[in-house]
Amino acid sequence: MIKNGIFLFIFAFFVLAVFVPSYSDLQDLKVRNAELEAEIVALQQRNIELTREKKLLDEDPVYLEKVAREKMGIVREGEMVLKLKTEEEKQ
Repeated sequence: MIKNGIFLFIFAFFVLAVFVPSYSDLQDLKVRNAELEAEIVALQQRNIELTREKKLLDEDPVYLEKVAREKMGIVREGEMVLKLKTEEEKQ
């Protein structure tokens, strides 16, 4: 009877020693998987936004001119650009 109890205790200890670290790793992988799925959703949204902007740049000359003027500083011949500094930029 005692031998069976000792054997059962050793067997249970062995099972716990083998499977508990694996279970912990599994939980870590589930958390990492959830993080990566959230990142995939964010990247898919960013891809949609970039696709929309690309379409505007290809098809809408008014938008293309706006981007060229605001982001690239391109001006037409004879135009002069005046840049005003905000209070934060002055400091």
